[in-house]
Amino acid sequence: MKSRFGIVLVLCLGLATAAFAAPANRATALFAGGCFWCEETAFEGVPGVVAVISGYTGGRVPNPTYEQVSSGVTGHAESVQVIYGPSKITYEKLLDIFWHNVDPFQSNGQFCDHGNQYRSAIFYRDEAQHKAAEASKARLEEEPRFKGKIVTQIVPASTFYTAEEYHQDFYKKNPVRYYSYRTGCGRDARLKEIWGEAAGGHK
Repeated sequence: MKSRFGIVLVLCLGLATAAFAAPANRATALFAGGCFWCEETAFEGVPGVVAVISGYTGGRVPNPTYEQVSSGVTGHAESVQVIYGPSKITYEKLLDIFWHNVDPFQSNGQFCDHGNQYRSAIFYRDEAQHKAAEASKARLEEEPRFKGKIVTQIVPASTFYTAEEYHQDFYKKNPVRYYSYRTGCGRDARLKEIWGEAAGGHK
């Protein structure tokens, strides 16, 4: 029979092993597509996606607040960090979801939101993500309607700052305001216009 100390030791070692093993089973992707409330819902609940976090990236001011970012003076974009299991979903699939939830033709904004803080962008974390992002764009540009017209940025990732807690899972916390905003902004109507039946949905 194992002593209590022995059991605790085994449990601790097991937890330590799990903690160290976790990074190998997780990866992150970083996207900007206008309002991060809506970008969250594009990835939430997708099989293989572990978590989606709203935040700010691509700017020059450390630890920015929502008020600073929304004013457009920090250079950050409202964005989402997608934590996923590569064995369950590929980065290429996440890119496909991303494209079908943005207007790739709109520069300096998305839908009714205007300003650099609402730009669409793929922030790649390594060369593999960079190549995958460029390849996904190239596939879209095989269609004449996309050729030379996509303005979505593909740029290196910089520091990602998590947004204030009240922004996380906003569609669950304040569904009336979320749906009112989403409808009023014309997001789904424009996505349908661009992507047809393949347009990204929402919760």
